[in-house]
Amino acid sequence: MKTPSSAANDYDAFAITAPGLAPIAAAELGALGAGDARPVEGGVSFRASPQLLYSANLHLRTASRVVVRASAFEATAFHELERRARKVRWDELISPNLPVSLRVTCRKSRLYHSDAVSERVAGAIEAAVSGSRVVDDAGDESEGNEQLILVRLLHDRCTISIDSSGALLHRRGYRQAVAKAPMRETLAAAMLLASGWDGSSPLLDPMCGSGTIAIEGALLARRIAPGLHRTFAFERWPRFDATIWNGVVAAARADVRPTSEAPIQASDRDAGAIEAASANAERAGVLTDIEMSAKAISAIEPAAGPGLVATNPPYGVRVGEADRVRNLYAQFGKVMMAKCAGWMVSMVSADARLERETGLSLKPILQTSNGGIRVRIVSGLVRGSRGQTP
Repeated sequence: MKTPSSAANDYDAFAITAPGLAPIAAAELGALGAGDARPVEGGVSFRASPQLLYSANLHLRTASRVVVRASAFEATAFHELERRARKVRWDELISPNLPVSLRVTCRKSRLYHSDAVSERVAGAIEAAVSGSRVVDDAGDESEGNEQLILVRLLHDRCTISIDSSGALLHRRGYRQAVAKAPMRETLAAAMLLASGWDGSSPLLDPMCGSGTIAIEGALLARRIAPGLHRTFAFERWPRFDATIWNGVVAAARADVRPTSEAPIQASDRDAGAIEAASANAERAGVLTDIEMSAKAISAIEPAAGPGLVATNPPYGVRVGEADRVRNLYAQFGKVMMAKCAGWMVSMVSADARLERETGLSLKPILQTSNGGIRVRIVSGLVRGSRGQTP
């Protein structure tokens, strides 16, 4: 098996995704030049040169993080784990004097005690890398300041991977103001890509909340790489190639379009949500690409279409919300048929019964989770009030 120090200087990489998003991330990787990108459970496996690894972190809109496999071996006893862990070229993976966090999972293996496994691997790292110290894993709430090492034991096979991303990739850096029920950036991007929207037609979100869908749409329409304004863990690697990285960033900047080709509209009846969405859009550098307004769904004025209506309505999971949410979905459907006939509608749904309240013909195109709730993206063509498209 090739490792990061192999003669070919390529990586055995894996893009981790939320459930259901792997095929979309695989298509993104294919567009970046990963000819062998293969969606599997939990993400996408692919071989990556340093340039492709850097590009994947910079450009992927739907992945959570990109890791690189450092070693894989059988381990049924701790002495075996220690011996193999000490053979890993940690000095080629981790720079001196940096904190390291270990995330260990053990399933269906004779070595089932994760703390004991962590202790052995930590000892191997600290022995190999000058000044390294292993700190407690802060989980996905980490800001990415530590070098994360993932250790997975499954059926007595140990896989050691190094995180190349740092902070999770959905952390683009713009979403600091948050309205109710925020939508993760990777899910918003996946929704647009799964709907086939490419920025050449209008986009409307009439329940925009913090503006994530509209902002991700503007980034997509203008070809702005989502990671353009953040740092990554691979920049601290001993073999980081700044020349290659600078070239990847320069190419990404050159690809940015000055404006969105088609109108992008975002509205919400909550003026506070619009204030938050506008602040987020400004931080993302796309405020001038989005028409923001505080208004009820019934007051929307769609741009000349057809285009895509993409939205994340309330799910009605709280006690006492059912009647209000049913009415909201019914009103949404009526407004769509009255004002957006001929458009496509895609929305996040946690309840098929609420989908039916819209009166729209919607079919699932993606199943995943949002905020710990199992959801699906449903989509369909809007027909007029009399069942006819214009």
